[in-house]
Amino acid sequence: MFSKGLKHMFLAGLFFSFMNLGVKFLPNMPTLQIVFFRALLMFCITLWYLKRNKINPLGNNRKVLFLRGFFGVIALSCYFYSLQNMPFASAVTIMQLSPIFTTLAAIFILKEKIKPIQLLFFLVSFIGVIFIKGFDPRISVKLLLIALAGSIISALAYNMIRKVKDTDHPMVVVFYFPLVAVPITGVATAFNFVMPTLNQWFILFVIGICTQFAQINMTKALQMEKIAKVSIVRYLTIVYAIIYSYLFFEETYNIYTYVGMMLVVVGIVMNLLFTNRDEKKAKFLAKKNPNNE
Repeated sequence: MFSKGLKHMFLAGLFFSFMNLGVKFLPNMPTLQIVFFRALLMFCITLWYLKRNKINPLGNNRKVLFLRGFFGVIALSCYFYSLQNMPFASAVTIMQLSPIFTTLAAIFILKEKIKPIQLLFFLVSFIGVIFIKGFDPRISVKLLLIALAGSIISALAYNMIRKVKDTDHPMVVVFYFPLVAVPITGVATAFNFVMPTLNQWFILFVIGICTQFAQINMTKALQMEKIAKVSIVRYLTIVYAIIYSYLFFEETYNIYTYVGMMLVVVGIVMNLLFTNRDEKKAKFLAKKNPNNE
């Protein structure tokens, strides 16, 4: 039987896949306009929650919280642009590199250390990206760089989240994304607004709702289970993307692209499993020698 944590992460991945699908269904809408409406709905829901629970929405470590929001806006914009313009499953797969970049960024931001074998795992994933790009003429160098930029910048956002884990409420951290995103993307949208059709309004609403449900379930999953255990389920979003590619967009992939996707996931999952094993070992040694004797 699946644990509650795994069930929540499964639901999170499913709702994220619906969000991705919604963005892909809006290929001609300005990317920042999609980000704006997603952030606006998220702003209203999260602010309502904070006010209801009498939590200060501005938080404590405001400088880092602002950076979390700022990096999040750029990363999401790059990701949505990639979804709109790249083969669907390829865009989703490249975005999954963010855990690798999060680990690398943590070396400088959080002063964390990594083991040499982790670099090998990272190399496996990067080789996977080369396979995805090298054997798919639909992916230009520009699109690849934008997708990678989204993954790298999202890693900076994740590190900002980790920096405030002991100073600010999780929902305050969530709130800072729309708090920063709404004014930035709102200005851009005002100068380049495309009036959505009735169907597009519905899709924008679904994107916002699915994102909120995904965030809630992911937060619950990470609170209930080890990160390495539940994060593996997250990569089902790639499977969903491949299925959606066939069903809705008639996109096909060659064997080399599938090999590339597999290498990306293998490298990331191996790193997660290694990190989890290392953490267990460290905790065991700490219990065995509480005074570091």
